[in-house]
Amino acid sequence: MSSVSPIQIPSRLPLLLTHEGVLLPGSTMRTSVDSARNLQLVRNRLLKGTSLQSTILGVIPNTPDPASDAQDLPPLHRIGTAALAVQVVGSNWPKPHYTLLITGLCRFQIVQVLKEKPYPIAEVEQLDRLEEFPSTCKMREELGELSEQFYKYAVQLVEMLDMSVPAVAKLRRLLDSLPREALPDILTSIIRTSNKEKLQILDAVSLEERFKMTIPLLVRQIEGLKLLQKTRKPKQDDDKRVIAIRPIRRITHISGTLEDEDEDEDNDDIVMLEKKIQTSSMPEQAHKVCVKEIKRLKKMPQSMPEYALTRNYLELMVELPWNKSTTDRLDIRAARILLDNDHYAMEKLKKRVLEYLAVRQLKNNLKGPILCFVGPPGVGKTSVGRSVAKTLGREFHRIALGGVCDQSDIRGHRRTYVGSMPGRIINGLKTVGVNNPVFLLDEVDKLGKSLQGDPAAALLEVLDPEQNHNFTDHYLNVAFDLSQVLFIATANTTATIPAALLDRMEIIQVPGYTQEEKIEIAHRHLIPKQLEQHGLTPQQIQIPQVTTLDIITRYTREAGVRSLDRKLGAICRAVAVKVAEGQHKEAKLDRSDVTEREGCREHILEDEKPESISDTTDLALPPEMPILIDFHALKDILGPPMYEMEVSQRLSQPGVAIGLAWTPLGGEIMFVEASRMDGEGQLTLTGQLGDVMKESAHLAISWLRSNAKKYQLTNAFGSFDLLDNTDIHLHFPAGAVTKDGPSAGVTIVTCLASLFSGRLVRSDVAMTGEITLRGLVLPVGGIKDKVLAAHRAGLKQVIIPRRNEKDLEGIPGNVCSM
Repeated sequence: MSSVSPIQIPSRLPLLLTHEGVLLPGSTMRTSVDSARNLQLVRNRLLKGTSLQSTILGVIPNTPDPASDAQDLPPLHRIGTAALAVQVVGSNWPKPHYTLLITGLCRFQIVQVLKEKPYPIAEVEQLDRLEEFPSTCKMREELGELSEQFYKYAVQLVEMLDMSVPAVAKLRRLLDSLPREALPDILTSIIRTSNKEKLQILDAVSLEERFKMTIPLLVRQIEGLKLLQKTRKPKQDDDKRVIAIRPIRRITHISGTLEDEDEDEDNDDIVMLEKKIQTSSMPEQAHKVCVKEIKRLKKMPQSMPEYALTRNYLELMVELPWNKSTTDRLDIRAARILLDNDHYAMEKLKKRVLEYLAVRQLKNNLKGPILCFVGPPGVGKTSVGRSVAKTLGREFHRIALGGVCDQSDIRGHRRTYVGSMPGRIINGLKTVGVNNPVFLLDEVDKLGKSLQGDPAAALLEVLDPEQNHNFTDHYLNVAFDLSQVLFIATANTTATIPAALLDRMEIIQVPGYTQEEKIEIAHRHLIPKQLEQHGLTPQQIQIPQVTTLDIITRYTREAGVRSLDRKLGAICRAVAVKVAEGQHKEAKLDRSDVTEREGCREHILEDEKPESISDTTDLALPPEMPILIDFHALKDILGPPMYEMEVSQRLSQPGVAIGLAWTPLGGEIMFVEASRMDGEGQLTLTGQLGDVMKESAHLAISWLRSNAKKYQLTNAFGSFDLLDNTDIHLHFPAGAVTKDGPSAGVTIVTCLASLFSGRLVRSDVAMTGEITLRGLVLPVGGIKDKVLAAHRAGLKQVIIPRRNEKDLEGIPGNVCSM
């Protein structure tokens, strides 16, 4: 056999001091480096070294490194392990440190410490040989029975483990391939041993001594595994017995010790859920689905994510009001009184609700109507829906649809998605707990559309009386009857509602209020509400109807009453300040009266009775109570008027006329101004006009040019050709507001006729109507809102197309008579 030269470690090694574990030759260990000397060792030796020798260091166990360089080295353990640094990982959190992966090479003995700073370096003597060992036969001859005994216990220990684990199978192969003298160190680092025992193995330089010390550790590990296997088999039997007994315990409710409290609670909840499913009045199809899901839930472990999803689904199915409903109050007389008390005006809307009640008296199974209230903001569309529910004695639920752009908000998510939930319709039914509530679909004209689908299309099934008796939510995946639900939608305009959805709803126009109606609403509802919110009483503040009219005409210009309500709130806040200051002054006067009474008691007793009566009557009121709100008080509280009656001043010269426009916020008056100048016959239009309004202007000038001779209209040069050497400029003030629509045609013709004839247009007249090239006047929409806008502006006459005469029936008589 050829001899091999031994592998030597350097005679001088840097020392890594550690106290966390013991590194044995042949094993690998991770250790953290965060002390001063060890950090210097890593930075100066390992990170800056370029040769293989620079990665070899001496690991000294059971020796803590001092925290600072100023401290002396502690006594070093006599024997250490030469190690190879395989990996270095650094981090600055929570403090600078390194993590080393080191592999043990051999034992060494410290001869002399040569240097302590910046890190210790020692002269060492190698104790183990790092050479290629000869054949295993020679090893068996040297060690004899001791080596065989150790090998037998090692094989027995490994075979007791699960050989299907790759690490165990690899260890079994290593037992046959590694030299026997390397096995004690390797197995000691693998089995469960303490640092003290590993330190004893490290100190055992003799191989025979090392075998003798390691064999008892292997025997102890083998006995522990045998005991563990004995105790594990009965436990498996117990588990099987628990599974076999569990169904019986659910029925008999016998308490035991085999299940913990959490399992008992969960099992009780499942039993209660199963009872609710059996006693619920859900349809047969829904009942079959629930029975199927509860069976799956019983077989499912609680750790599965689907367990919670299935349980939530079953709880929702049980809580839904499949056949639970409220009884309608069908007394028409009481309903009329209730509606009149809650809302002033709105006769058309009240009439429709009373019609529904009358039909419900004659037919019990009437399907719920699909109503849509269309009108400007602030006219009470939402509050009317709440009053309808109160009148019928039903539950009320509001669903805000403004900005909704996902069809899953209506139909729900499928249960295959994480975080799935039912749609707003099913969720609302769960909230109210009955199947015939009043659902208010607020702002249905402001639905969005995105990649997640079109919610307006999803509403088609909900709002179709022929389909919603089988509405299927994606989360439920079971049909639910919505035919008894009274749906009320609200919108500011029908222009943005899809035609298919609009066709399924009964449109009820809710126009703006007249000035007289606003005064009645303010004194019946708004002022009492504001007084209650601000803690005031009618004895402290009085707002006459004249003042309310000033607020309506000079400080608000709207179809509804929201701005009016805010202005009344501002007045109440100002009065509350006065009342609080008055109470503070009276408190001071009372204290001064007490001090005077103590100084001259007899003089005060003569006049005590009349003063005490006046004090008790006005104890909580300032002397100037009640505060009367007049025009001067309005100016102090609300500031100067925001709107003035400027109609007569703006129509002081020819070429100006007043038109009427309709917006989603209500009707508005609109001025049209025209001027002419020398030019080349061009028509200029300004004021952010749409294409339809521009076409109306061209139609107007064309009709006037064709009929100029008939009406004696001439330009500045006396020619009947109105555009001969003449430019015309048409302007629609409020240029920041976009304007469009055909109803300005009559106004443009009147404005241009005034310009070319030199005659003024009456300042109390407004007009609306579409014109054709032949001079016909066509009907337009929004007549009531436009007439109310003219009434708010103080105009006395309104010119409308004759074919719109039918629309005057909905206008209050006091407005038409003016």
